[in-house]
Amino acid sequence: MIKTSRLLRLFRFLLFIFAFMLYMLLLQSCSKADNTTDTTNGPPDTNCTTTLAQAELLNIFPAGSPWRQDISTSATEPASAQLLAGFASNGLKADFGSGLWNNAPIGIPYVVVCSNQPKINVLYRANGYDGNYGDESDAGPFPIPLNAPVEGNGIGDSHVIAVDVEGKKIYELYNASVSNGRWEASSGAVFDLQSSGLRPDGWTSADAAGLPIFPGLVRYEEILKGEIDHPIRFTLSSSQVRAAHVAPARHHVSSSGGQNGLPFGARIRLRADFDISEFSAVNQIILRAMKKYGLILADIGSNLYISGAPDARWNNDDLRRLGQVKGADFEVVQFGGN
Repeated sequence: MIKTSRLLRLFRFLLFIFAFMLYMLLLQSCSKADNTTDTTNGPPDTNCTTTLAQAELLNIFPAGSPWRQDISTSATEPASAQLLAGFASNGLKADFGSGLWNNAPIGIPYVVVCSNQPKINVLYRANGYDGNYGDESDAGPFPIPLNAPVEGNGIGDSHVIAVDVEGKKIYELYNASVSNGRWEASSGAVFDLQSSGLRPDGWTSADAAGLPIFPGLVRYEEILKGEIDHPIRFTLSSSQVRAAHVAPARHHVSSSGGQNGLPFGARIRLRADFDISEFSAVNQIILRAMKKYGLILADIGSNLYISGAPDARWNNDDLRRLGQVKGADFEVVQFGGN
């Protein structure tokens, strides 16, 4: 009887120990679960994906921004015909596409990053291609991966762009390269996609006009959406550009166009009566944007070259048909102030 009582007490003790340990394990498990869902420091990393399509979910600048402005019915410049005369016979050229040109992707590439992307130091410097505009640039570090694509594989303007989809900012560099574990560039800028604010007047950016680059690119992901809802970045030769700028541009460079040239920041729009029905569905999306939002002059380059991002899905032969649209088919929208 005594042995039975002792065994019973031992059994009860062991049962208590087992129940206590089970309780502690469950408590620890709940604690871990609470930690994984804690959003005090922002959403979990898994909420952010880094596909190019993710960037198209952003509102790229607020509704009141010049980048969202419908200029289809805006007044034209009185001297529109004279301002267009120097490139009236030039056709549009899509400066983007699929495949390679001179062993580099065709267009201005960009990378999409999340808010946990490590920030890399940026050194502003001059080199054999261009000068140092660090005094007109935003200080780093920037969350641009060291393996981010560089326009032209480092030949030419060498723009680098990162879109932070969680932070809702874009980071852009000009004449960029990687050295000693950091980025080096002639200039760089950060743009808050939730603000309509402009850079200080007289400041450049990663673009000569002091404008952001990414919002003006034609991107294939927009074609999939069926609409381009912003003006498209374009260039003209120096002889067609006036050494001046109008809003939203903040900067200009030496050029030889005189008063018959367009200033940086000027917009031209495709005439409302221009028939686009014979163009492909893809090109019609691009041309409709030119009627509603226009083209915005951002840099010196070749006449009527429009900027976009490289993508394997572009049909280069089809894009070449945009060359049927000439400078004479546009009109100059009345200039904004500074």
